[in-house]
Parts: sequence; structure tokens; C-alpha cells
Amino acid sequence: MRSMHVLAGCLLAAVFVGPAYSAEVKAERWLAEGKIIGKKDKKAEDVSGLSCSTTADFPRTCLLIDDNIQAAQIITLEDGKLLAGAMVPLISNTFDGKALELDGEGVAFADGAFYVIGSHGHPRDKDHELDPTNDAARIAAHIAAASQIAKVTVATNGTATVETTTLSLAKAIQDQPDLKDFAGKRLEENGLTIEGIAIKDDQLFAGFRGPLFPGGHAAVLAVSLEGLATGGDLKSHMFKLPIGEGIGIRDLAWDGDRILVLAGPGPDTAGVYTVFSWDGAGDTVAPLVSLTGIPDAGDNRKAEVILPLAEKKFLIQFDGEKEGGALAVTLP
Repeated sequence: MRSMHVLAGCLLAAVFVGPAYSAEVKAERWLAEGKIIGKKDKKAEDVSGLSCSTTADFPRTCLLIDDNIQAAQIITLEDGKLLAGAMVPLISNTFDGKALELDGEGVAFADGAFYVIGSHGHPRDKDHELDPTNDAARIAAHIAAASQIAKVTVATNGTATVETTTLSLAKAIQDQPDLKDFAGKRLEENGLTIEGIAIKDDQLFAGFRGPLFPGGHAAVLAVSLEGLATGGDLKSHMFKLPIGEGIGIRDLAWDGDRILVLAGPGPDTAGVYTVFSWDGAGDTVAPLVSLTGIPDAGDNRKAEVILPLAEKKFLIQFDGEKEGGALAVTLP
């Protein structure tokens, strides 16, 4: 089975840039019904994570996160649309009486629960309004709020329960020599920020948008979920995936026996977005498709979420667009 996947990956790698292959890729917009909520109770414009309790059939119970709020939202995924449901408060961190967002960047489902991961990074501050010295306490509070993983269970009646004990990768990051020196730095200074999460067989995989490493490599940190929950052995291991110069990981999602890796520009600049296939065990990936040239996708839309729908079919959502602008992509 593994050899067949390797062969398939090699074939895709050989043809994915060709115009004939791109022309055969199908894209279909999926609409949202109800209201996917973002900052100030307006329609979300910063959708950053989505995962469902199953990867087969419809409808599916899912959890969605907007990175500018403290809550997630239950979504019922039907074939062709997203039905907005109840909000689920995740954290309650504040500074000077103001709420601090989780900066939730990814959602995964495993063993009956959803896991929502914060960026574990410096707050976004494009205009450099935060001074490293004068605003040190505020910055530290933001990083503490974002350095959490919230665990959510959703009952069959739609009632959600959030575990009071939150998890964090802060210690695992400090234990990694190649990561710890980038913690607390701004994104534009190659600072550390997590943007994807995938969980399977007790392994939690966190994908990093930054830091970026020489040779076009981006980091994935794998830890034991049990060790994370119990304070035991984390069994940490860091992978460096060769996905391109200036390219970081935007999302991760298990699809059968592989992980889909959504990759895009590390800094806040224009660049190519690509979906890779990775076995979750080595340091090699196979490109599946570039979003360049795909109708309604391309490189001007900031792909932020990938969700498997069926064999050779996945949903993409975009940062900076109302309610994520969901697009279903089908490969030939």
C-alpha cells in the first residue's frame, strides 16, 4: 500500500504543474447559511480552522474557528453548504479588562473531541504599535492567551462542552533547539507561529507558518497527545518539510493514511499556495496541486483551511473573505 502511495505521489509531482492537469481540476463554491461569526459579531473574515467529526457522508458535525475571537462555532456541513450553528466560548483571557483572542489557527478531531490550537506566537502588529519594552506585559499576555489548545466535545443534541484544563505546546517548543529561539518574535522577523493541527494515533502534529528554515523547509512538531494531557513524556519530534523558499504551513488535515499539507507564503506577502501529501513519518512530501490557475482560488486569495471531503476532493477556506469563501476542489 505504501509503495502505491509513493508511486502516486511521484506521478502527481511530475504532472501537477502542467496546464492539462490544472485545467482538469474542478472548483465549486460552497455557500454559508445562517451567520458564521467573527470579530464584533460581524460575519467572520478571518476563518482559520475547520474540522469535522467524520470524513465520510453528510451531514457532518464540525467546529470552525475565526482567529480574532475567543470562541469557536459549530457548523453542520452538508454537501454543497455550511450551516452556521451555536458559538462555543473557549477561553476567557483578558488584559486591562479587554478580552484577548485565542488566535485560533487550526482545528482537529480525534477520539470524540475537537482540539483548537492557538498560534503560540507574538500578536499580529503590522504597524509596530506594540513596543517590546513598554508593552512587554501586554505582549506576554497575548502570547499566553494564544499558547493554548482547547478541547471541545459536542453531544448528539448539539451541546458543546469545553474542558477546563487547557493544553499547550509552549514547553515542547522550548525543548526544541531549532524552535525556541524564534518564540515570541514577530512574524515578519521569522517569528514562531502555528497555523495547522492534525491528530491521529495519539500523535498531535502542529504545522508552523514560521520560522522558516534554510533550503525551503518548514517545521512540523509532533508530540504525544497523552503525554500532553497528562504531563508525561511528550515524545517530541520535529520534521522539516521541503515545501519551498519563503513558504510556510497554513493548515494540516489527516486524509486516510496521509496528511494534507496546505502551504503558502510565510510572511504577509503574495505567493504560491500548494497542497502537498505527507505520510506523517518522514521529511519528504509530494505536491498534489497548486492553487494557481484554479478558478476562484489562485494566489490572490489567502488559503487558510483545508478539509478532506472525499477521495481527491477537499474544501478550502480563505483568510480575509467573508465567512471563509469556501471552495470545494476536486482533483482528476
